[in-house]
Amino acid sequence: MQQVYETMYILRPELGEEQIEQAINKYQNLLREQGAEHIEIQHRGKRRLAYEINRHRDGIYVQMNYQGPGTMIAPLERSMRLSEEVIRYLTIKQEVTDAIPESSEPAEE
Repeated sequence: MQQVYETMYILRPELGEEQIEQAINKYQNLLREQGAEHIEIQHRGKRRLAYEINRHRDGIYVQMNYQGPGTMIAPLERSMRLSEEVIRYLTIKQEVTDAIPESSEPAEE
């Protein structure tokens, strides 16, 4: 069953542009190998963190939206947890509402 997910992760701020692209491609390819479809990547750039994480005050934010089976999340998060370039990550399952809202009767004046 296809679910819709969003993963936001934060990369170390001292990474170069080439290293950032390699990290993004690595996680995108990992998702593809696990059966993900409709992968959308949003590179949000370097931002100030709300609080210090591992002595970092800034981070490079990347957001991925994708569809696929729930079994693909564990390998993705394991890879991020073991990576030294990722300082934080979060995956959420999004609610998909395909139902068409019922139209109510027009109000009489």
